[in-house]
Order: sequence, then C-alpha cells, then structure tokens
Amino acid sequence: MNNFNIQLFAETPLNSTTTMTPEMKTFYEKRLIDQAEPRLVHDQFADYYPVPQNGGKTIEFRKYDSLPKASTPLTEGVTPDGQALNVTTITSDLHQYGGWTPLTDVLQMTAIDNNVVQATRVLASQAGRTMDSITRDVLAGGTNVLYAPKQNADGTETEVKSRKELDKTCTLTPKLFFRAAAQLGAMNADPIGDSYIAIIHPYAAYDLKTCREFIEAHKYADPETMYRGEIGKLGNIRFVETSEAKIWKDTTCPSGLAVFGTLVLGAHAYGVTELEGGGLEHIVKQLGYGDDPLNQRASVGWKGMRAAERLVEQYMVRIESVSSYSENASAN
Repeated sequence: MNNFNIQLFAETPLNSTTTMTPEMKTFYEKRLIDQAEPRLVHDQFADYYPVPQNGGKTIEFRKYDSLPKASTPLTEGVTPDGQALNVTTITSDLHQYGGWTPLTDVLQMTAIDNNVVQATRVLASQAGRTMDSITRDVLAGGTNVLYAPKQNADGTETEVKSRKELDKTCTLTPKLFFRAAAQLGAMNADPIGDSYIAIIHPYAAYDLKTCREFIEAHKYADPETMYRGEIGKLGNIRFVETSEAKIWKDTTCPSGLAVFGTLVLGAHAYGVTELEGGGLEHIVKQLGYGDDPLNQRASVGWKGMRAAERLVEQYMVRIESVSSYSENASAN
C-alpha cells in the first residue's frame, strides 16, 4: 500500500475564506466542477464511490462475484438453501492534489469578479486533466493486453507478443476490436448501455476511421445519447476520443516510435472517487490573506482527493499499437 501523499501549496497559508458568501462559494465550486468534468473522459464509465468524510486516508472499492447457475429443479413445498454473496474488498490510498494561481488585481468579494471566473476556468481544466490522467494511468496498468500484429507485404499477419516488438505496420484494425469484444463477452462482462466502450487517442483513431466497418457517431446516435468525445462505432464497441488516451515513448517501445494504448471496457471494470462531497474543492483567498499588509495579493486554487482502482481485470482489455503519427507523437 502506498503512503498517503499530500501536496501542500508552496508558501500558501491554510486559512479559509470566511468572508465569502455561501452563494458565491457555491457558484465558484459549481463552476469548477462543471468545467472540470468534461475533461474526465476516463471517469465517465467508472463505478463511483464517495470520498469518505473523516474516514481516514483509504477508500474501499467492492466487487461482487457472480452466483453459480441454479440448475437443480425445486422440490415442491421445499425452500432451497440460499446462496451467500461473495464480496471482495479492494482498498486504495487516497491522495490529495491541487494547484493555484495568484491574482494581483482587485478582488471584489461582493460580486463575481471576471478574473476569478477566468482563473477558475483555467484551473478547472488543470484539475480535470490531472484527475483524468490519474484514472487513465491506473487503467493503463491492466493485465489483459492485445498487441496489434505486424502487417506483412503479402497480406499475412505476424503475431506480436510485447510492446517492444511492435513496428510501424502495427496499426489498429477492426479485427483487433472484434477480438477484444469476444474476450469481454467470454468473461460475461456486461456492456455499458448497449455496447462496450473504447477510449482512443485521435492519432490512433485516424487509422480506424477509414475502415468501411467504422460507423460515425452521428449516423447511429442522437446527440442526447452520445458520450463525451464519442466519434463512432465498430461492431458492438462505441469509441470515445481524447488526447489524454495513454501514449508511451520510452525504452519499452520500438525505437523512435510512440505506442498508443486503447482501452476497451465493460461495465463495472473500475471504480473512482466522486468529485463532489470532498473530491474537489475550489479555494479563493481574498486580498490581505497571510503576509499581505497592503492588500495586494489574492489567489484562486483547487485541491481534491483522488483514488482509482481496477476492480475486475477481465472486464477490460488494452490494445497497444503504433500509428501513422508515432514518429512525432510524445508520451503523456
């Protein structure tokens, strides 16, 4: 279990903003959360767990095992034995993250100041991307991996068994996703809604969009029913695109080529903490806080508790591939 790590804001006092009205605090808090959530592409398919109040620095995620088939015929008038639920508890460390920016212009606490609104917008983006990458990196460590095969000149394929073995011909194909969906189905992974979900980088998606099997989202879904970032569908997999999808470019990769990780997910594969109720906090310090005798400095910031955990490895598959953009892409 990792040690609890609190990132304190350097040189920032811990006194709270007691003079801000409840209405203004609610406004800013809601604005931060509303603007951070669109960045949380990796969170939108998770099971959510509230951050525990006064519950220590760990959070419990629970998964329930399937019950065996009840294939024995009932005897008339006789109640059969019940079957106990088998619950597995996974504990994860909560960590605190945060960022802030100074404001030197006049901060009017009796009105919604535009500087605070703009700072909140920028910080919300930072908060969302930070929280999203934490979830993403947990998912990218999953144990079920498929590697895109090498495409030979004669049309045949050569199996790849490690990230290092990938080469520039190892791009995504529909066949890889049909295989991933078959694996999830064989493990009885429930779909999310009516389909499994793939989270894909735009550079990796480029290689799929020209396939005749790929259906663009506007051709099958109403805007109201589309997921954030949804771009299309392949078989029973709906694709969600984000620039935050995992990219590796290090010694584990083929020389000079970035490797893209595309996640294919079933329901209940992983859990995350909620943003509200302690998960994400907006902080405004008015002029004169701390060592500020001339009331020259104010600040806007955020901090939040975060944990993410893979709950059922069999309900997720990671496909690793290269892309037409691999030479120029950077790790994230």
